[in-house]
Amino acid sequence: MTDKPTSPTTEGSDPGRRRVLAGISVALGGFAALLVGVPVLGAVLKPMVQKEPRVWRKVGAVNDFKIGQTVAVSYENGGTKPWAGVTGRTSAYLRRDTSTAFTAFSVNCSHLGCPVRWEQSADLFMCPCHGGVYYSNGDVAAGPPPRPLAEYPVRVNNGDVEILTTPLPIDGRVPKAS
Repeated sequence: MTDKPTSPTTEGSDPGRRRVLAGISVALGGFAALLVGVPVLGAVLKPMVQKEPRVWRKVGAVNDFKIGQTVAVSYENGGTKPWAGVTGRTSAYLRRDTSTAFTAFSVNCSHLGCPVRWEQSADLFMCPCHGGVYYSNGDVAAGPPPRPLAEYPVRVNNGDVEILTTPLPIDGRVPKAS
């Protein structure tokens, strides 16, 4: 009688050892998923619980601006990291309405965020990308923009004009000063 050759997969297989190896594989897979999942979950939840940085930034002295004139001003953005360099700077259009009142508009079109420019001779803000046009008060005059230009809170503090910075207003809404 000749012995039948046995398969290496069935010979000496131990169901206990298989269960242990399967358990180790599942545990390692779960650990790897946890390592990837925690940072992803943190990135998703962080904007919901973390307040946006809001800082008053000086853009010039009150006497630097003429009543009725709209000018571009540059300042460091509210969400700037120390390593950001020039990319941490942003701009706004500032108009002096009266001797003590100022209005600041975002330089980004409310349609798709393209940069708008101030046309002094026409007294209009113009978006060259898609034909958006805004009146001097920021209201939509023509084109596809769905809402007026975003306005930033402005204050006069010790003879200086300051703008309350926030990260770029992607949806066109800028938080009011508290």
